[in-house]
Amino acid sequence: MDSMTPFSDPVLSQRSAETVIELAKQYIQLNGRKPVFMEVCGSHTMALAKTGVKKRLKEYVQLIAGPGCPVCVTDQRTIDSMISLSNERGIILCTFGDMMRVPGSRHSLLEAKTEGKDIRVVYSPLDSIRIAEKNPDKEIIFLGIGFETTIPLLAAAIKEAEQKGLANFSIWMTTKLVEPVLRALLDAGEIHLDGFLLPGHVSVVLGKESYSFLTEEYRMPGVISGFEPVQLLSSIFKLLQLCIENKTEIINDYPYAVSESGNAAAKSLMKKYLQPGDEDWRGIGTIPNSGLVLKEIYQNFDAKKKFKIAIASPRKTKCRCGEVIRGLTAPEECTLFSKACTPANPIGPCMVSAEGTCAAHYHYMREE
Repeated sequence: MDSMTPFSDPVLSQRSAETVIELAKQYIQLNGRKPVFMEVCGSHTMALAKTGVKKRLKEYVQLIAGPGCPVCVTDQRTIDSMISLSNERGIILCTFGDMMRVPGSRHSLLEAKTEGKDIRVVYSPLDSIRIAEKNPDKEIIFLGIGFETTIPLLAAAIKEAEQKGLANFSIWMTTKLVEPVLRALLDAGEIHLDGFLLPGHVSVVLGKESYSFLTEEYRMPGVISGFEPVQLLSSIFKLLQLCIENKTEIINDYPYAVSESGNAAAKSLMKKYLQPGDEDWRGIGTIPNSGLVLKEIYQNFDAKKKFKIAIASPRKTKCRCGEVIRGLTAPEECTLFSKACTPANPIGPCMVSAEGTCAAHYHYMREE
């Protein structure tokens, strides 16, 4: 399966799926149950649903979505705080598009924008630097949500703001790191897993060696995967092979993008401007040192230091996003799914985000 190209060819995808199913049958015969794998990356969750891979393998491989969507794992109090920033006078909020429709306890950024607040969707944190230059009389705040894929861009924005001497630019940092949350999931022992389908984009930055803790400390295999159907199926096949042979290894099945040690320049940028800090995760709670925050020397770019936001306790709903991102609940098991909670009227972030598990299930896996 290593040499199968093109990776999105439908005939090749179907043949690959049949090959995976045959191997999964061997696993089931040996173990008396389906293998259980967690895809860590939100982009994998969406790709597995959109391409039909998850549906095709449903009877043979249990694929569980994990906490890989940065918007989804951000806790409600943090989301409410970011939305409350729009009420501050003289502020322009900059954000990625996914955040606009995420429900706060009382309203969303999109609703705040319709009320006249200056909230702008940008494609890169560096775009907010340009906005700060053009609006010297305003405070520009970028909402810094993201995993290791995005964090180097946040550090790059701080670097450019520092070089340009921009006193009116800051970032509301609420970043997340992959290793601490995987440790938290495994330590909690709430679900049984046989292996991880490891993220492609994050691994470009981190490198294969960053996952050694999975094999050395948890005896858990993993395969780094690409995003096209044949790539995903290849990685699931290799994960099955590891499990059948009782091998606890990390395989890099995305070698043209992911190296052994990752992106040195991106890591250096993060190390210069950021340091580990505690982060709150939806449905999980506070995980020590599970995010990166600005170093004290750069606190003038830290929106949390510049603006003290007081918010009420988050509104409670029947949304089960917290359980979905921990792999405990499938979206269809939530009483709100596809009824009160739809993409047009989302109750939780898992239905809003382009990487959200509920959105993936709604669009591509619902039983009509």
